[in-house]
Amino acid sequence: MPPFDNVFYEIAALLAVATAGGAVAVLSRQPLLVAFLAVGILLGPAGLGWVSAADHVDLLARLGIALLLFVVGLKLDLHIVRTIGPVALATGLGQVLFTSVVGFLIALLLGMSPVTALYVAVALTFSSTIIIVKLLSDKREVDSLHGRIAVGFLIIQDIVVVLVMIGLTALGQADEGSSLGYEALLVLGKGIGMLLVLALLMRYVLAPVLARLARMPELLVLFAIAWAVNLAAIGDMLGFSKEVGAFLGGISIASTPYRELVAARLATLRDFLLLFFFIDLGAGLEMSTLGARLGEAMVLSVFVLVGNPLIVMIIMGFMGYRKRTGLLAGLTVAQISEFSLILAALGLSMGHIDRDTLGLITLVGLITISVSTYMILYSRQLYGWLAPWLTVFERPMAHREEAVDQGASGDVEMLVFGLGRFGTGIAGALRSQGYRLLAVDFDPELVRQASGTDYATHYGDAEDPEFVGSLPLEQMRWIVSTVRDAQVNRALLLALRGHGYRGRIAMAAHGDAEARRLQEGGADLVLMPYRDAALEAVERLIRVDRGESPTSIANPLEAGIPVAYGSS
Repeated sequence: MPPFDNVFYEIAALLAVATAGGAVAVLSRQPLLVAFLAVGILLGPAGLGWVSAADHVDLLARLGIALLLFVVGLKLDLHIVRTIGPVALATGLGQVLFTSVVGFLIALLLGMSPVTALYVAVALTFSSTIIIVKLLSDKREVDSLHGRIAVGFLIIQDIVVVLVMIGLTALGQADEGSSLGYEALLVLGKGIGMLLVLALLMRYVLAPVLARLARMPELLVLFAIAWAVNLAAIGDMLGFSKEVGAFLGGISIASTPYRELVAARLATLRDFLLLFFFIDLGAGLEMSTLGARLGEAMVLSVFVLVGNPLIVMIIMGFMGYRKRTGLLAGLTVAQISEFSLILAALGLSMGHIDRDTLGLITLVGLITISVSTYMILYSRQLYGWLAPWLTVFERPMAHREEAVDQGASGDVEMLVFGLGRFGTGIAGALRSQGYRLLAVDFDPELVRQASGTDYATHYGDAEDPEFVGSLPLEQMRWIVSTVRDAQVNRALLLALRGHGYRGRIAMAAHGDAEARRLQEGGADLVLMPYRDAALEAVERLIRVDRGESPTSIANPLEAGIPVAYGSS
């Protein structure tokens, strides 16, 4: 019997244990996601049995999922959808087809019946959008090229799994007169209708409504939460998943000026509610049936952890993306989804598979989710180890990534990494003084936004040694990094040293210890954005106090320099 007869007490206990588990994970340098899954297993039916109010935990989990996908949709405006759409569609469908076919053959070789093998293969196909987006958000990689592509093909997967579940439900209702073709056409019609209604709302309603609500930030945030949850509910009622509905809700207001404000206000609430998703997922695992088929689970888990990233890398390499982009995107499909468990439960309820098969799929989910979490969090180190063997996945010219570049970069003397607020301000000020420069960012949208400036822009990752080596380093007098990530700056220093760069280096730091490490690593100048801004502000105050002009090059707005606002 659970120790609590009051839901409030139970939720309080869950939060206390989750906080303790999270603290242990942080101290032992383990991912929080894995810690929360472990808390769910510990407190669920397989452990202490504390999670008795499953409906309440599940409700909080679903609210967290809706807000997560809504925030992801907020970051994707229509231009990005058009840009990423082809590779997301090709990669998503290609990976689904590959995993289904090869997984089916592996399941047959393991001695499963054709129907059981089909369910196992389809369950291996789908990756967890919720888990991946959370990990990418924690690493600040949702806005990177590989992050946008990964989100795109994960959404494609979600749509496919919805269609598969509709098909299975239709087959199960065949004796009641339903037909698969009718169900598919009905869902298609509903989907088109929902998109048309959203398009009309985006065009005529949402912008003026948000403009009025923006005067009251609290009401704007409440509207955003209500919009996310209601779109998720409508998507579910129309036969789609809640994830797809919430994602479309985010896209519907992504082109408005208020998306950054809404996303920032919802981030903390989203992370809090997602805690219940991971606890609920761990508590729902059927631990009693896991041990009997451990050998089969290991074979299938290795296939998911290795085979899924490989097929993504092959497809993206064929389409002209660099091997690093392919690997980082491919790692996001190295696990199975919570949808896989739902699909297996549906098959069990329809009598297509037995409880042992459900236990097998559950065990594969537990293994792949845990291992892939480490693979994604340590993807930088993983790429460093595997890079020499990944060239086979890359075409000689990565034309897809070159396509986002703007302007000519042949005659430049300065290189600026980072096109956020700080980086764009520095680039504009340098250009106004006559310097020829090239600006680089790993967010293709920021590269596009900077295309209207009079300096060359380039898509690329400062942490990729091969990309750094492809730049015209021999003609650079200065390389300036405005990137906020200390690890990226240290990797850039190592790459520049490895490629024999002889010019000067300036890097941004956000603390004295970090500044000392960069200087010891070879940086000639360390920029402290907040401290430098404070000193400049004091100088301008003193000038005004003395009756002098406050205008300076350090103030690009007063100097007439255009500034683009980004995230770096």
